[in-house]
Amino acid sequence: MAAVTLLTAGALVLGASACGGRATTHHKPGTSHEQAGGSVGKLLAADDGSGSRLRQVDAEGAPSVSVAVRPDSEDGWNVRLSVRNFKFTPDSVGGAALLGRGHARLFLDGHPLARLYGPWFHLPASLVRGAGGGKELTARLYADDHTAWAVNSAPVQATTPLSPATPSGAATAPERSGPATPRPDTTVEIVISHGKVSPDPGRTELRKGRTVQLRVRSDRADTLHVHGYDKEARLPAGRTVTLTFTADRSGLFEVETHESELLLTQLVVR
Repeated sequence: MAAVTLLTAGALVLGASACGGRATTHHKPGTSHEQAGGSVGKLLAADDGSGSRLRQVDAEGAPSVSVAVRPDSEDGWNVRLSVRNFKFTPDSVGGAALLGRGHARLFLDGHPLARLYGPWFHLPASLVRGAGGGKELTARLYADDHTAWAVNSAPVQATTPLSPATPSGAATAPERSGPATPRPDTTVEIVISHGKVSPDPGRTELRKGRTVQLRVRSDRADTLHVHGYDKEARLPAGRTVTLTFTADRSGLFEVETHESELLLTQLVVR
């Protein structure tokens, strides 16, 4: 009996010390104890202002984020996060801090509003009203262990003004045709069927100041968006939608769909 007790005690001691004398931490196969313990970067004593400790990493290769907010035609706003050196990992939340992985949180005038596990988020007007309203929306990046990624002792985040929302149920005015609409210099016709874009996405070159018309037909409901010009149009299933605007900015601008995230074409304005 004494021998069994001695062996059991020895096994317990061995289990506690087999990994460098510290308690073992559950982690996924293929990851180290350093990763499982969330020891990436330097854990600072300061927090992000909402109670989450800052996890500082070098500026080179650090996660970064930008945020764009546009009023939704039916209710609230559509929020899009653009990230670099970062991957959303909803299946690992609550786990270890791995560099370049985690989730985001939205703050309204500094007050917590929502947690995001992907780049797109619909922000209902009721949620903003329930928070007492606000003027600025901030997106901040966090590790899976809920520490806030930081560079130079500052959280990795981006802030943008929150423009007035379209009242719920109100319809946006369609773009008119006729004398009030300039005649397009260039027309691009695109068809989306079964997740395929026709013709294949390419580049359309325009001279700055010229008018371009996009005619898009989709077999499923979606939203058309022109990056850089903040132009959007709803795409009802089975209907051709026309979006006309003046290309008054130089550069390369992508035209895509929101929900299906399909690249339709690229506008090169010189």
